[in-house]
Amino acid sequence: MIKDWIDSYKPRNIQETEQALREIMQEITLAGLYRANFYKHAAFYGGTALRIFYGLNRFSEDLDFSLLEKNTDFELESFFNSVVEEFNALGMQVSLKQKTKFNLSNIDSAFLKSETLWSELIFESTIPQIKLPLKPGIKIKIEVDTNPPLNFETENLLLTKPFSFFVNCFTLPNLFAGKMHALLFRKWKNRVKGRDWYDMEWYIKNSVGLNLEHFYSRAVESGDWSEKSISKNQLLELLHTKINATKIENVKEDVIRFVQNSNELEIWSQDYFNKLVINLKVEK
Repeated sequence: MIKDWIDSYKPRNIQETEQALREIMQEITLAGLYRANFYKHAAFYGGTALRIFYGLNRFSEDLDFSLLEKNTDFELESFFNSVVEEFNALGMQVSLKQKTKFNLSNIDSAFLKSETLWSELIFESTIPQIKLPLKPGIKIKIEVDTNPPLNFETENLLLTKPFSFFVNCFTLPNLFAGKMHALLFRKWKNRVKGRDWYDMEWYIKNSVGLNLEHFYSRAVESGDWSEKSISKNQLLELLHTKINATKIENVKEDVIRFVQNSNELEIWSQDYFNKLVINLKVEK
């Protein structure tokens, strides 16, 4: 099953094969969490959700979840066994370890890591009769926000591999709101996350409306907005300020390894993004 699953991506080289393996691991993890009734407590959001369920044309690394209700006592570790068993059922070995907290945080994190089994896989359709020298240590970070900003909506979306199951996910307007909050207020000193910009472009080009109420809740809880409300014009002003203060070449450098066609980034510039965001739609 795993070989056919990888072949469905039609990988052209080792890098694309490893990206496919990572995404397959992500979906198996989602299946294990489903078996453990995890989605009664939490919803899936972020770039990986957009990639898996809506066909975003870039690969993503992490699995991000938000509890449906605030619960700082929530323990992600209680779901580990179900995830490991799901991999075992497919003949795959992984380890799952809780990430140690070094400071007070609302995020409960864990790392899932593949073991040496990957080096035993043969992908005949990619490189005939040759074992790809894949690194066994593919790592996926799993994070759960235990004290999330609320005012979001979710829906059950279907995956059919490794079996048919539903995943509770943020709706597109709420995914968009979370992405814009990350792009504007991510606490990175001298770095930019180009994937945020790639995703923003996708939302706008696909005419997705942003849930302004959820964006406002996130901005208030993160301490980045103190007014009693926020308007579309205020959001656009924040975006224009961010665009004009950002080196777009750095944005490109961060995202280029996640996209298959780098030519689609050629148009990226401050002028391009300033004109693009004028087309941003909002809901509520």
